[in-house]
Amino acid sequence: MSHSNAPAPTPLTDSTLLSVRDLTKTFPGRRRLGRPASRVRAVDGVAFDLAAGETLGLVGESGCGKSTTGRMLVRLLEPTAGTVAFDNQDITHLSQRQLRPTRRHLQMIFQDPYASLNPRQTVSRILSEPLLIQGKSARAARHRAAELLELVGLNPEHLDRHPYQFSGGQAQRIGIARALATGPRLIVADEPVSALDVSVQAQIVNLLERLQHELGLALLFIAHDLSVVKRICDRVAVMYLGRIVEIGDKHAVYDAPAHPYTQALLSAVPLPDPAAERRRERIVLLGDPPSPAAPPSGCSFHPRCPKAQDICRNQRPALAAVGREGRQAACHFPTDH
Repeated sequence: MSHSNAPAPTPLTDSTLLSVRDLTKTFPGRRRLGRPASRVRAVDGVAFDLAAGETLGLVGESGCGKSTTGRMLVRLLEPTAGTVAFDNQDITHLSQRQLRPTRRHLQMIFQDPYASLNPRQTVSRILSEPLLIQGKSARAARHRAAELLELVGLNPEHLDRHPYQFSGGQAQRIGIARALATGPRLIVADEPVSALDVSVQAQIVNLLERLQHELGLALLFIAHDLSVVKRICDRVAVMYLGRIVEIGDKHAVYDAPAHPYTQALLSAVPLPDPAAERRRERIVLLGDPPSPAAPPSGCSFHPRCPKAQDICRNQRPALAAVGREGRQAACHFPTDH
């Protein structure tokens, strides 16, 4: 029986920028006394396409494999199996030297801005470094660094400051500016607002939304805040224990979720209408997510699923079309609204 989590085959279009198939990442587990080390499958057969200029949200509980997926896409982590194709070129096994021409078009924004910025370097150096690597002169790189600061809403006069002299929101703007330095076509944003105050989160989301539209960027937006994802994304992919369990247009997924896990996640999102909030039934999942080192047989969600039956315990469901909106869910008993 195939364990592929790939969507039903569809022909690539001219607008497809990123194509991911059967992406898998396995880490060595802890060695136990007298036993060989177990293997932890953090990402298990993930597949999706991302069009030029599109924003795809990748959501799920902590530890579901979202960040690991994002890091494999930009080759900060090497995939164990599967393929990543960028602009119709398979980049999965390219050497770092072969990857360099593509690297400028494929950038990443990290969760913790202070940890991702070198504290010993000035902002000018941080923003100039990728440009110098691309062959620009020091003068041209500094001029571009000033433009980048202005683009993300910071004062170009602050080029010679260090990261610790900025607030968290300002430091994240610098991280965004660095990601934009080489003129990328795709940015992987790994929980870019989760480390920030709520008031600052909205400002950063507004900035990303503006830049995405102005520059025509494709964006993979990794997050656990479903309200933020609904606002900024065109489509949503829901991950559970290393696999995508539902993917589709955000309106289809949010208004009529097909997978029981998606339904549970969305039932916890606060509603702006207090009366509607009181009437809504909250779906409480039993227990904690299983360990990736010892995943359940069959559907990995079945130990917590209120719909689980014998087939769920014995047979892993593949992503399949649900409804007419191009949505897919990996469930034996999806809710077809």
